[in-house]
Parts: sequence; structure tokens; C-alpha cells
Amino acid sequence: MAGTTSSGTTGRTGTGRVKAAAALMGAWVALLWLLEGVDLLTGHALDTYGVSPREVAELRDLVPAAFLHFGFGHVAANTVPLLVFGFLAALGGVRRFLAVAALIVVVDGLGVWLVSPAYSVTAGASGLIFGLFGYLLVRGFVDRKPADIVVGLLIGAVWGGTILLGITPTQSGVSWQGHLFGLLAGVAAAFVFRRRPRGAAALTP
Repeated sequence: MAGTTSSGTTGRTGTGRVKAAAALMGAWVALLWLLEGVDLLTGHALDTYGVSPREVAELRDLVPAAFLHFGFGHVAANTVPLLVFGFLAALGGVRRFLAVAALIVVVDGLGVWLVSPAYSVTAGASGLIFGLFGYLLVRGFVDRKPADIVVGLLIGAVWGGTILLGITPTQSGVSWQGHLFGLLAGVAAAFVFRRRPRGAAALTP
């Protein structure tokens, strides 16, 4: 009886996490498209919330910049990887995912603010995407979970080449700085929010 009850609870929990992760990322991506629509209707007024480097007042734009894009093509390019990486990361728990995403967005934004070229403006979800890639790539090894290790290896095999290209300063108009700092922040997040052994103090929300 106890075994049956435990299995049923685990199944319901797993299904709930899948639904929560899917709903969260669906809403997240929908918000990005909505904001780009508002930007278009207002004559690109939202573009001013991108990050301009080394201006103190621009620090308030670190978070908004991660939700804004320069055109629908920009949003479209980020939609699929954000949905995939975000969904896989959120399966580990929505609160944990939100904490990981917040760390990535802030650290990535600070990196862009510090080292991007003068007079540039950076916006977009690609820093978060690169961060989630880094997080998923190492999370399984940090948490010592075989299933997550397999997930990390799979996304590394599928997306690794694109990620490496994205952190090299070869593409005009692409913020390799944002990609690089996002990737590093994601790897750091896997350690900061690692799963600890049961009974130990944890940083996981």
C-alpha cells in the first residue's frame, strides 16, 4: 500500500512539474512577443531600455533589457532555444528556475554594462538562453543526477556548435559579450543552486 501511494504521488508531482514548466515558458515567450508588439506600435520606444555600457543610470535597465528585442526577427530567433532550455531547466522546479534565471540576467547584464563597446545598446533574451545552456550542461554533474547529465550531453551535442560561435567576436551586430557572460553565469548558477544531500542546508529556493 505504501509503495502504491508513493508511486502515485511521484507521478502526480512529475506531471505537475511538466505542466508548470510548460505554462511558465509559454507565458514567458508570449510576453516577449507582446512587448515587441508594443515596441513596434510606440515607434520603438522600448528600445531605450536596452543596456548602454558604463552609464550608471543604465543599471536600472539590466533586467528589462533581457525581455526586449530589436524586431520580430530577433524575437523569433530566440523563441525556440528559450522554450527548449527554459522548459528543461524549469522541470527542476519553478522557484529554482526563477532564481537561476534572475542570477543569469543580472550577472549577464552587469557583464554587458562593463565591457560592451561604447555607444552600443544591448537587449534580448540571448544572454539568458546562453546562461540556461551553461546551466543545463553542468547541472547534472553538479547535482550528480544521471538523467540531467544525459540532458546536458544531448543539448551540448545539438546546440554546442551554435553556442561556441555565439561567444566568438566574429559576427557584426551580435553581442558576444552578452552571450559569454550569460554562459558563465549559467555555469555559476548550477553551483550556487545545486541540490544538496537530504538533511543538508540548501540554497535552492
